[in-house]
Amino acid sequence: MGPGSHQAEYEMPPRIDHVGIATKNLEDSSLLWNLIGLKQGEDEIITEHDVRVRMFQGIDVDSNETFSKIELIEPLSENSPIAKFISNQGVGIQQIAINVEDIQLVIEKLLKNNFRMINSTPNIGSSGNLVAFIHPKSTGGVLVELVQNQLQ
Repeated sequence: MGPGSHQAEYEMPPRIDHVGIATKNLEDSSLLWNLIGLKQGEDEIITEHDVRVRMFQGIDVDSNETFSKIELIEPLSENSPIAKFISNQGVGIQQIAINVEDIQLVIEKLLKNNFRMINSTPNIGSSGNLVAFIHPKSTGGVLVELVQNQLQ
């Protein structure tokens, strides 16, 4: 690592957890991912964000490990943040989620370096994981979701 590097050392390196796609209709948007061959998960309602989500996963047939995930996100009302996103930006990629080992530690480091958080206290997201969002104004326009698996 060169001088001035800000990369942190973690036991488990961060990795892309999933890409979230805002959609008006889960059923219409699911066809592509099913035809490609990703495994469709069960729908989940996240009441805190007023959305229904459906996860699609690529699974290695030999190891049975997940190697990629796409999350479709459908608003349940016009007051949902996803409905507002679709109204402003249209359907499409809404966020990129990064899996981290210790979400609270990462949030503290971000705040100390003047990153703006949408929520600096993690809440429960899909699959019962802890999640927090970094404001797009701090990331060059990309909504970044931090995800800490509850199984860690």
